[in-house]
Amino acid sequence: MSSSIGVQNGRATPLILLTGRNGQVGHELMRSLQGLGRVVAPERVGLDLSDPDSIVQVMRDLRPQLVINAAAYTAVERAETERELAYRINAEAPHVTALEAKRAGAVLIHYSTDYVFDGTKTAPYVETDTARPLSVYGFSKLAGERAIANVGCRHLILRTSWVYGMRGKNFLRTMLRLAQERDTFDVVADQFGAPTWSATIAAQTAHIVAQSLAADDRGAWWDARSGLYHLTASGCASWHDFASTIAAIAGSTADVRPIDSGAWPTAAQRPANSALDCSKLWRTFGLRAPEWDAALRCCLDGVALPETLAAAT
Repeated sequence: MSSSIGVQNGRATPLILLTGRNGQVGHELMRSLQGLGRVVAPERVGLDLSDPDSIVQVMRDLRPQLVINAAAYTAVERAETERELAYRINAEAPHVTALEAKRAGAVLIHYSTDYVFDGTKTAPYVETDTARPLSVYGFSKLAGERAIANVGCRHLILRTSWVYGMRGKNFLRTMLRLAQERDTFDVVADQFGAPTWSATIAAQTAHIVAQSLAADDRGAWWDARSGLYHLTASGCASWHDFASTIAAIAGSTADVRPIDSGAWPTAAQRPANSALDCSKLWRTFGLRAPEWDAALRCCLDGVALPETLAAAT
């Protein structure tokens, strides 16, 4: 395999290596990135993120100009007992990818999580707030962030939260099933964050990539913007708010009852407040995400985000 740079409107477009094509965000990126470059998205058998040699081989064979890492170990509960695997995929794989990106002069876009915070802050977290994870999952994702930053390749680390969509295993699909099967069910009401549609994340990532392609000096453009950003839906909700809104939009008459976290013990501790301040993303790229409930309605109605919601407002 070898790299291939296309041309669009008289300008070169990059070869984009996308990981996690079958995940929630990766699936949406397969569509959002169309027209922005040649997208190569290997299946897991072709790119094993738990194997550093596999990452090196694919990076050196393809020689991509842009790598978007949408793959991750996201089983928050299971990570408590599968610590080694969680770190291998969430920390070691991004480290190796960043090293290879720096070696090749490529740009790396990587997704992280609100679970790097302990939830004790009463206001939304900004990028400069101290990260104090409460779970193995959170620690593994924070280790991946730090590994990329320490390597120093051109990169964006995009922290997001409460990701959902109409594919894969996620809160939305679980609530839709419960709302259909049960007359009543309980949902935690004392944890707050921003439910974020996978299509929102993909759309805003694609807008960033498009901005870079329009730059006269793409290397300088990325140099000036590399770093850590928060990217979530606007607004804030509890898990109970999220579940109640899902049920209402779906037309369910189920009674969604609020409970405290203590009534729903889990192996992994979760932050009480993991809302993220996304103003840095707005200042740098002119991107502001829609309110979480507006995006949720688009998702459940099976329609795309309006352009004014997917990009700048």
